[in-house]
Amino acid sequence: MKSFRYVARDLSGNRKDGTKQAQSPNDILNWLREEGFTPVSVTEVSTSTTSSKKGKGKGKGTSRRKRIKSANLSALCWQLTTMVEGGIPITAAIETIAEDVDNLHLQEILQQVLDKMHKGETFSSSLAQYPKVFNQLACAIILAGETGGNLPQSLRRLAEYFDNRDKLAKKVQGAMAYPAFVLFFIIAIVVFIMAFIIPRFTIIFDQMKGELPGFTKGFMGFYNVVRDNVFYIIGGVVLIIVSCIIINKTKKGHYLFSRFALAFPLLGKVLSQAFVTVFCKTMSTLIAAGVSVLEVFDILLAMTNNDIIRDAIIQTRAQIVEGENISSSLSTSGFFPNMVVKMIQVGEESGSLSTVLDRTAAYYERKVDSMINTLMSLLEPIMIVTVGGIVLIVVLALYLPIFSMSG
Repeated sequence: MKSFRYVARDLSGNRKDGTKQAQSPNDILNWLREEGFTPVSVTEVSTSTTSSKKGKGKGKGTSRRKRIKSANLSALCWQLTTMVEGGIPITAAIETIAEDVDNLHLQEILQQVLDKMHKGETFSSSLAQYPKVFNQLACAIILAGETGGNLPQSLRRLAEYFDNRDKLAKKVQGAMAYPAFVLFFIIAIVVFIMAFIIPRFTIIFDQMKGELPGFTKGFMGFYNVVRDNVFYIIGGVVLIIVSCIIINKTKKGHYLFSRFALAFPLLGKVLSQAFVTVFCKTMSTLIAAGVSVLEVFDILLAMTNNDIIRDAIIQTRAQIVEGENISSSLSTSGFFPNMVVKMIQVGEESGSLSTVLDRTAAYYERKVDSMINTLMSLLEPIMIVTVGGIVLIVVLALYLPIFSMSG
């Protein structure tokens, strides 16, 4: 359980703050809404933060200036939804949230948005001036809500979208981070063995009389080559990494890396299925908010930098412009699974495209969860076998001469 500091207001506008333990910020938000309060901010606090109020106030200005995450935007949208649904004007709601929001960067942006709105700009156009925080999707949904007169509903959809995107991003990041940790762990073990263990046995072998076993001689020969050329090996690895970065910046190189990322065993599946989930969820959210189909594909195009996926979206959009429906356009792109095509076809024929896409996104999110669990279950025994194999080779190579002496 983690501790969270919350700030909320009741229906009369009175402020309520305190700390509460929960698994995640969303649990605190749900609890506040059930108690009849409007959440303003929810932030995780550490033991050192809660132990001294004076120390907390002193370091507030420097500790709050953090990168704006999906969780911050989700909380902001939920707060705006609750306030606007309660009859509070959007400008008053933004002003109230800006007073108590914990992230200093977001607080500054909200104050600037509020100033622009007081000068006559719309909410969506004000947010559009901060594309690094409020992307094209967020601005399109809010614009659709403003023009359609259902801003609270659009804000609710946007809050749910940020919630789901944050959960999916954490799952995919976890799947990517674990193999990197395994590789780093194996490299660390090899470096430790070669730096601290083998040199001690080298001294013993030099003092021994008689010929070393063939396995040990081969192992020590490999060790000597690595030791004598360690700087060349490190330089070669750095050169390969730098070359890959430079090649990736070229058009053809980026395309090859994009294809390789999707073709990589299991991890490529996770990446492609994760984008299918994002594609269905984003399209569902935008269509439900009243955004046009062509604008939906423009927004989707900006949500990936993988050339294979981008080509599929561009090709699909071009066929829609020529008069094809969405499902047949997706089927010719070669990227989207048949199930997605069939489900979208059902949604088009039944007039419930947004609902069908939402269910399809939930299905593929479960598939991503299953693949990540499979990846984790495979990597654990692979790591154990790899580390055990390295240790076994080292032990055999170093102790065979001793065994032969005792024989």
